Amino acid sequence: MSANTRLVRRHPDDLLVGLVSISDRAAGGVYEDQGIPALQAWLGEALAQPPQFAARLIPDDAQGISATLVELVDQLGCDLVLTTGGTGPARRDVTPEATLAVGTREMPGFGEQMRQISLKFVPTAILSRQVAVIRETPGHAALIINLPGQPKAIKETLEGLKDADGKVLVAGIFAAVPYCIDLIGGPYIETRPALVAAFRPKSAVRS
Repeated sequence: MSANTRLVRRHPDDLLVGLVSISDRAAGGVYEDQGIPALQAWLGEALAQPPQFAARLIPDDAQGISATLVELVDQLGCDLVLTTGGTGPARRDVTPEATLAVGTREMPGFGEQMRQISLKFVPTAILSRQVAVIRETPGHAALIINLPGQPKAIKETLEGLKDADGKVLVAGIFAAVPYCIDLIGGPYIETRPALVAAFRPKSAVRS
């Protein structure tokens, strides 16, 4: 796909999703990327209508990460961009800084909730630095969220925690994503409640 080619929205409520896996070693072919396949599989199960994807596998370089996010939002017209990798305290982990550099508004609740979920499993979750931002242009806006690097952690943070009977114990972050995209002028997204129930105020629910 050309960098200047916008994704085609066949219907006003089609969701255009950018997926960015950030890893020096995966981008260099040292090992196979697992982040993008995990995200595509989860979104394919969670969304009532399949989205369109634009995927990028890039190294840990702040300038390159920022440029990729700008391309996906400004040029391809993505409504939602999910990144995976590069959010720890290591010197090469620069995804949060690169994301904040292109955001027009920070959405701190997403990072706070992801860390709360991950702390249920590992104490090192306090080392994670995931952020979320909205990037706005004159005619478009998109939500950009940094996710963890491991497929298991990606699923946990998006979906939340449930007991053996399927009751939600801790809400995953994706429950808030559809309404956020509503508020910034994006498409109306519906989810499969058995996996993740999108929350909207009653006044925002379509009949």
